[in-house]
Amino acid sequence: MGDEQMSTKKSELIIGILFILAAVTAIIGLNLYNPILKGSDYLINGSEHANQVILGALMELILVVSAVGTSTTMFPILRKYNETIALWHICFRFLEAIIITVGIISVLSLLTLSQEFATIATSNIASFEASGTVLKAIHDWTFLLGPNFMLGINTMMYSYIFYKSRLVPRFIPILGMTGSTLIFIAALLEMFGVITQISIWGAILSLPIFANEMVLAVWLIVKGFNASSLDSLSKSRK
Repeated sequence: MGDEQMSTKKSELIIGILFILAAVTAIIGLNLYNPILKGSDYLINGSEHANQVILGALMELILVVSAVGTSTTMFPILRKYNETIALWHICFRFLEAIIITVGIISVLSLLTLSQEFATIATSNIASFEASGTVLKAIHDWTFLLGPNFMLGINTMMYSYIFYKSRLVPRFIPILGMTGSTLIFIAALLEMFGVITQISIWGAILSLPIFANEMVLAVWLIVKGFNASSLDSLSKSRK
């Protein structure tokens, strides 16, 4: 096995692991945020579950690293088919990571507000609640724009290249393009208030893109990219 083949095998493994890691940490992180993002007593519950909230932020930071890692590792492979789309993919994936990071900062700021509320005796509860409402709104919008809106764009780009190049079986990118369309529709419906962010319809519309990432991840870890398609792409760039 040559150096290029070894490098490709390593990339396939890294991409697969990072997709799984991103999905797992995203789910865990969102659930760990429950004490500070759900319920009317979030200003009290947040400080009482501070370590849990911080752990949730750490999970989302791992999600950010995983998102950046998948895009940078996929870039040398995607550019063999279309360098422009490969560049778009890496730029929009970075933008997705930035938006998620802003959401993490809003949750940690809300935690600080909750801790201040718990330690300072004040009658001005309204000001704390107003600040909390703003910080929760920032998180809600970043959750919509990052893991939904931008994710749909990113998935569509790499799925299109995978479909055209046949690097993986076509049922995988078809699932990816279907999922990206549905998650994009979900984001638009949520933006205009037709459905809520955490809802049955939101879960249904996001299921195909989750399935695509998991199927793609397992395929890359077990089978890898189609060797003949990779060889053809490499020859076409020479």
